[in-house]
Amino acid sequence: MKYSIIVPVYNRPDEVQELLNSLTHQTYKNFEVIIVEDGSTNKCDEAVAQFVGILDIHYHFKQNEGQGFARNYGYEYATGDYFIVFDSDCLIPEKYLEIVHHRLSESFLDAFGGPDKAADSFTNVQKAISYSMTSPMSTGGIRGSKKRLGGTFHPRSFNMGISREVYEKTKGYILPRMGEDIEFSIRIIKNGFTTGLIPEAHVYHKRRTNFKQFYKQLHFFGRARININRYHKGQIKLVHLFPAMFTLAALLLPVMPFINSNLSLLQASGFALYSLIVFSDAATKEQNTVVAALSVVAVWTQLLAYGIGFITEAFMVRPKIKPKQ
Repeated sequence: MKYSIIVPVYNRPDEVQELLNSLTHQTYKNFEVIIVEDGSTNKCDEAVAQFVGILDIHYHFKQNEGQGFARNYGYEYATGDYFIVFDSDCLIPEKYLEIVHHRLSESFLDAFGGPDKAADSFTNVQKAISYSMTSPMSTGGIRGSKKRLGGTFHPRSFNMGISREVYEKTKGYILPRMGEDIEFSIRIIKNGFTTGLIPEAHVYHKRRTNFKQFYKQLHFFGRARININRYHKGQIKLVHLFPAMFTLAALLLPVMPFINSNLSLLQASGFALYSLIVFSDAATKEQNTVVAALSVVAVWTQLLAYGIGFITEAFMVRPKIKPKQ
């Protein structure tokens, strides 16, 4: 089976170069790479050119519309039997395609997703952010877990594969951004296709390099969950409400002593205990107290950013985006 790897990119030539370098080491060789430049001003064409003749690689430039439509653009040019999408800030382990091919050969999935991890080369902040985004302590663990809190497994586009048949029936993404991957996964499932997690098919996801960027990204994710619910009612579960409840409780911290001192002490103790549990869990997993301390910051940043985005977007009145034909 031939795989088409599709990577949308916007102003990140250095990341693309690292991703492409990781793909040169794949043990399974029957694949092509399609890079879709989504209207970048800092293009990656020179980085791509370095891999011509090393990889079966194709470069396309289009006007900026968002990563969802950039992926659709790549699907249109794909010649493979199965399409795999990565974010440009991923590094791919050498046995990734071999693992995926073995899994699909044994028990086929129409669409799959894989988890993400932190590589040894990541900075301490990146490792902390990775911990936050993959740990059950922050609800991040539901993204790559067999035991899902959010119901049926919904692949995410940083590490996602679909069969050609899935694309031909669904026509890909109908949203350019803001929850576009989850909306796509919902329609895949509604169309009767099988989805599942391949736990061993992980990628090293670099994500954001500082907490300011991380906050902006997670604020957007919080807004996106509300946006998804505009298209598919009932897509807000209890687990998605946790960051909003955490945020509201945190906002009450400064005023709670004036309301009830006993409740204030209980609330502060609860937050302190939660932070200690996160620190202990991160220290055990990462074997690094600096990363553990930064993980506490990352978890708080994730929950507050997502919660604020979720709450503010809930009060917005927005027209639905008309699906692109």
